[in-house]
Formats: sequence, C-alpha cells, structure tokens
Amino acid sequence: MEPNFTKSKDGLVPVIIQDNKTNVVLMLGYMNEEAFIKTKDEKRVTFFSRSKNRLWTKGEESGNFLELNELLLDCDKDTILIKASPTGVVCHTGADTCFNEVNRPYFLHQLEEIIRKRRAEKSQDSYVFSLFEKGVNKIAQKVGEEAVELIIEAKDNNDELFKNEAADLLFHYLILLSAKGFSLSDVSKVLENRSTE
Repeated sequence: MEPNFTKSKDGLVPVIIQDNKTNVVLMLGYMNEEAFIKTKDEKRVTFFSRSKNRLWTKGEESGNFLELNELLLDCDKDTILIKASPTGVVCHTGADTCFNEVNRPYFLHQLEEIIRKRRAEKSQDSYVFSLFEKGVNKIAQKVGEEAVELIIEAKDNNDELFKNEAADLLFHYLILLSAKGFSLSDVSKVLENRSTE
C-alpha cells in the first residue's frame, strides 16, 4: 500500500510520528515519495524539509534518530502514521515530544522508563534501586503501606495530602509491576479485555 503523493500540488503528505512503545505523539513532518522510499529502505525516518528544500533524516545532525517500527496509511492514503523508536529527544527544544501538553497523560509511561533505568544503573544512591535490591516482598509491602496511607487520607478533607498519597501509591505500584516483569500496558490490556466481556 503506497501513499497518494498526487493529492497535493507540492507532492508532500503529512507524517505523524508516534512512539512505538508508549503511543505518545512525537512530532509531525512531511514526506515526498523519495523520503518515503528512503525511510522504508533504511528503516530510519527521513522527511522532506520544506525549509531546507531537501531530504532530511531526523537526527542527521543531533544523532537523535527515529528508528522505523511500523508504517501505516489513513483511509484516503494521504496521511502517514509512523510508529518509531526514538534514539534520543525528538523536539528541537530538548523535549521528548513536540506535543508535551497533549501527551501529559503518558507521563506514566515515561516514569516506567525512568524506573527501568534506575534499576539498570544499580546506583547505591537510588531509592528505586534500593527497593529492587530488597526484593519483591519488600516492594509489595511498601505498596500495601502506601495503600493504607491513601485510605487514611481519603477519610480527611486535605486534597493535597490525598493527591500526594495517591502519587506515592501509584509510584510504588509501578515499581512492583516492573519487579514482576510487567508494565501498565499489560494491565491496560486486561482492563480492555474485561470491557468487551
């Protein structure tokens, strides 16, 4: 299935880039047929830069490439959705995405990645790593303690304390999921399956 590059006078189609792992929208660019073919062949996203008036491989200067995972077309074949794995920050501002406000709910996926990194780095100064070192039983115990603290705060009327305890519980829950080899996506799939039953 090929995009229809003849629909626009300049032969360009818009390309939405989405993180392959988290589904976060990363950026928007444009491709002509040559950029599309190069992207497919090299498995690395190349755009047609309207400002430079030439092909531009994302990361050719910064080293922050977008590695191609999947390429999809919309129903009219005039918009491309690319699922990609970024090798660094995406936005020229230094942010992970050009759409920070839109993607705020996906911070939990970013937090999962931070937890994974802390575990892999094995820094003795890291609270996260110290929990992994103590084992899954200690992590599960910590989740239980945070749940009790949240319940206590739920009975009072201090919204800030309640939100902080909810954040503590969620944070430790993510650590427990990681310790068990799972992620939020795995739990989301269970909930999605239940909703169709």
